[in-house]
Amino acid sequence: MTDPIFDLNGKVAIITGASGALASSVAKSLARSKVTVALLTRNPDSITSLVDEIIGSGGNAIAVEADILNEKSLLGARDRILKLYGKIDILLNIAGGNLPGATVAPGQTIFDISIDDFNAVAKLNLNGTVIPSLIFGKVMADQKKGIIINYSSMAADRIITRVAGYSASKAAMENFTRWMAVEMATKFGDNIRVNAIAPGFFVGKQNKKLLINDDGSYTERGQTIIRNTPMGRFGEADELNGTIHFLCSEASRFITGVVIPVDGGFSAFSGV
Repeated sequence: MTDPIFDLNGKVAIITGASGALASSVAKSLARSKVTVALLTRNPDSITSLVDEIIGSGGNAIAVEADILNEKSLLGARDRILKLYGKIDILLNIAGGNLPGATVAPGQTIFDISIDDFNAVAKLNLNGTVIPSLIFGKVMADQKKGIIINYSSMAADRIITRVAGYSASKAAMENFTRWMAVEMATKFGDNIRVNAIAPGFFVGKQNKKLLINDDGSYTERGQTIIRNTPMGRFGEADELNGTIHFLCSEASRFITGVVIPVDGGFSAFSGV
């Protein structure tokens, strides 16, 4: 029997960036714990199979068309979800990304960065967390209860070469996480918690070619990461889910304003 402090049965969770590998994994995991998952995406057709899989396995899921950078769009999503379920218990801000012009490729210097791409990446990763947090967080403030979990990165805490714009925006997002945690607890009560996780290195669509060659061997960058990860491997998407369940449950009811690394020891290792 599951300890009641870990019970998520009946909760309603909003997940942004629903078409990504990490989001789809946690959506299925939460659904197995009887959480209703509202999956936000700009293209609902892209997650039809995910919704069908969750429902087919006995879970409850809906696709909600929304743009995380558009307040009006998110207000519409909020109203639809509240009309259907009457509450919002959990918000997972997973959407994010990068652009080539906000990176420093081999042979380039920081002075080759495109400010337009840098701004776009900052807007996606920072504003794309802030705006949903404000829209759905206001519902939680009115309820006096709720959980917000943001997705950060190893690139926020330490310098990871190339990803300049991504690193800066994720670092800002971590600061906002702590700031909002304090604001919500001091003004709306201790039943609203705002935390983040910082995934280590997971292979996905956006970074696969940077880390793995066509023959399955690691690229030079992939080898460097593995050498600096004490567990000696990349993470699997479902290895984030236990931490998410913990942060969504009453087991973490005295935890707010923290960033938890899930990284195989990468952030603990000096490289020596």
